[in-house]
Amino acid sequence: MLGIGRHTDYAARLVLHLASLAENTQVTIAEIAAERMLPVAFVRRLIGPLSNAGILATVVGARGGIRLGRPASEITLLDLVNAMEGGITLNHCVGNEHSCPLSSHCPVQSAWAGATRTLEENLASVTFEALAHGAEGHVKAHRERHDSHAKTPARKGGHHAPA
Repeated sequence: MLGIGRHTDYAARLVLHLASLAENTQVTIAEIAAERMLPVAFVRRLIGPLSNAGILATVVGARGGIRLGRPASEITLLDLVNAMEGGITLNHCVGNEHSCPLSSHCPVQSAWAGATRTLEENLASVTFEALAHGAEGHVKAHRERHDSHAKTPARKGGHHAPA
């Protein structure tokens, strides 16, 4: 099977969560894990690569948490895949033309390269703003869930508690 890793899928769910909230909303890792049904430990491991790519921004301290590093309209699925998977290479000969002495004249390598470009172009055209606002009722339902979760008394420190 050819596909993305679980960490990339979970990273997309994390970024979608933030893109669904009002701009510059900061939340905790625990909140994202609960809202998107993800293991907290796994979410913690996603923060580093996403922050390094500028997709997320982190705030430390008593009012710490995470938020989008730039507007959702400027974050694409390709950005996310590049951050989490290190790019797209459907075959090793596409990413490294010196890996095969026949690659410069190989019709199969050319087909792999074309498919890679098509996939990259497609992923680059999909922003998290479009994903967050594309599904009928998604944003409203998400914000209602976020607001009701943030008001729950059992929650320590509301949505501004440390991540």
